[in-house]
Amino acid sequence: MRIISYNVNGLRAAMKKGFADWLKTNPADIICLQETKATAADIDVKEIEAAGYAHYWFSAKKKGYSGVAVLTRIKPDRIENGNGHGPSDEEGRVIQIDIKDVRVINAYFPSGTSGKERQQFKYRWLDEFYAWIKKLKKKYPKMILCGDYNIAHKEIDIHDPKGNKNSSGFLPEERAWLSAFFESGWVDTFRVFHPEPHRYSWWSQRFPSVREQNKGWRIDYIAVTEALRPALRDADIFPDIKHSDHCPVYAELAL
Repeated sequence: MRIISYNVNGLRAAMKKGFADWLKTNPADIICLQETKATAADIDVKEIEAAGYAHYWFSAKKKGYSGVAVLTRIKPDRIENGNGHGPSDEEGRVIQIDIKDVRVINAYFPSGTSGKERQQFKYRWLDEFYAWIKKLKKKYPKMILCGDYNIAHKEIDIHDPKGNKNSSGFLPEERAWLSAFFESGWVDTFRVFHPEPHRYSWWSQRFPSVREQNKGWRIDYIAVTEALRPALRDADIFPDIKHSDHCPVYAELAL
């Protein structure tokens, strides 16, 4: 199973930048998209289907905001929208699919960059999500969690750790949450294969030269439960794919 997680920062905009052509290159069997900012009705889904992908959507109630989708060449045995938490489900933040005994979760974690209110929402969301996924892991030992986590875990995951020590996405509480998450039986697939620095998945759009200079953050992850660690075969980040201010992250498992 080849799987990609990709925050497209608006799928309509990404389609105008060649997203459908990229799909035709068969980049993965399953592609988990975050921040679609769209519904299926807003997109020419025939282009997605022509590339060989079925598509499943969970969009926010607020038009043009948030939203997740799964594109897949493997027929799911089950699709589930949301995770049962009202505020999160209203914003279209989680979609789940089952493929045999593996549950794939696609999640768009909240950002706290717009102010204190959203930062507090983010903390509540993280606490609820942690409790929910801990319980779910007992039922589904084999899980894959794809998504824009909106947290850079360690200093190696951000270009300027000192300058961003007070920035949402790199706050001590957020990093501690991610540490606790990984310590609870989850594997950061990218770091299994890539211990090197300067590997990022998001670059600010405020300054056009930031991406060219690789002044980024690694905030997009594919994590798997320990039960799937033996199945890991590869993981990577593809910064040369440029439909968004994020880029795709990749993992391959022998299932």
